[in-house]
Amino acid sequence: MIHIKHQVNFETEGEALYIRLSGEIDHHSAVGVRVGIDEKMLSDRPKIVYLDLSSIDFMDSSGLGLIMGRLATANRYGGQLIVLDPSVAAQRMIRLAALDRVIQIQFSKNRKEINS
Repeated sequence: MIHIKHQVNFETEGEALYIRLSGEIDHHSAVGVRVGIDEKMLSDRPKIVYLDLSSIDFMDSSGLGLIMGRLATANRYGGQLIVLDPSVAAQRMIRLAALDRVIQIQFSKNRKEINS
């Protein structure tokens, strides 16, 4: 039986592409998610890509690779990647890898950064 561990939703607003991920990002799901996002980024060539991680329940190192790869793709097309409202699970992995020093992260008023 195949279980869907993630969902990807796209929304375009002007020159911005909003990508909302939910569920789990692990080595089983990351490839499919990456391919879908890359196809959308290639076709739209957005100036800003917002990667909303607020609904991520689990993320392993494959999720970090997913983020870094999309950062490289955005840069290649002259764009920018911003991670929005990472969940506690996503924040922990991002911090563990010190990725928060490399990527831009934004928190909305209703979301907070974890302290540890």
